[in-house]
Amino acid sequence: MRTAHRGAAAFLALALTAAACSSPAPPAAPPAHSSSAPSTPSPASGALPRPDHVVVVVLENHGSEDITGSPDAGYLNQLAAAGARFTHATAVTHPSQPNYLALFSGSTQGVTDDSCPHTFTAPNLARQLLDAGRSFAAYAEDLPAAGYAGCQAGDYVRWHAPWTDFANVPPSANRPFSEFGPDFAKLPTIAFVIPNMCHNMHNCGAAVADAWLRAHLSGYVAWATAHNSLLVVTFDEAEDASAANQIPLSLTGPMVRPGSYAEPVDHYRLLRSLEALYGLPPVGGASNRSPISDVWQH
Repeated sequence: MRTAHRGAAAFLALALTAAACSSPAPPAAPPAHSSSAPSTPSPASGALPRPDHVVVVVLENHGSEDITGSPDAGYLNQLAAAGARFTHATAVTHPSQPNYLALFSGSTQGVTDDSCPHTFTAPNLARQLLDAGRSFAAYAEDLPAAGYAGCQAGDYVRWHAPWTDFANVPPSANRPFSEFGPDFAKLPTIAFVIPNMCHNMHNCGAAVADAWLRAHLSGYVAWATAHNSLLVVTFDEAEDASAANQIPLSLTGPMVRPGSYAEPVDHYRLLRSLEALYGLPPVGGASNRSPISDVWQH
């Protein structure tokens, strides 16, 4: 099918470009969308893929209008152009921590601020994966050691690592980013990447974070194209003053049909989609959402 071939070619071109980048480079201009890529989603058309690995990167406090088309976010736009860009993605609330909890457990767990620490026993994505015989880990930049339970260390903050709050998730699931790769075949089924407070755009500009992502994620992107694996890039929330709370969200991988998709997606629906890829039942607010089903190659 011509659309599928062009979609795979777009991702392969991105992967080859990424593989050539062994150090940070100035953001590149985003490539043009394939002329055959849809501007709106087509009807759901069958079974969901089952990636060998999924990596979810969570960035901070920027709305779609700050990132889409910005010269300071060249790599992010390149990733989105090679995959599925959601133009009506939104966060759940403000500030940061409730959004991370919503994405991980289908609930804000009653948290309305960035306070720390918390302890919960509710169902969550990690526990679901482990109970299903699959695996989960998170890779947090500046985390001092695996299983660290403190609230802050350098530019690492626990309120961006919701798995640390759940007593039913092994502490060892929270790992330093230095353990991410280079052998990506050893990654768990689903991994989260949590950059530090500079490289997630919270304390530093988009260009700094974009260069960090290019330097540290391009290897996985290049590897994923030949290994049936997926990259998800999202943001916790838009600016604190944003009532719309619209955020960038993209899915990039060889199983993704490139295009811009106007359907609504929030953190609960993204969680529902991650669960559905592995046949897991929805938890919490994800139960009220349908999985994303129209962006996949068939």
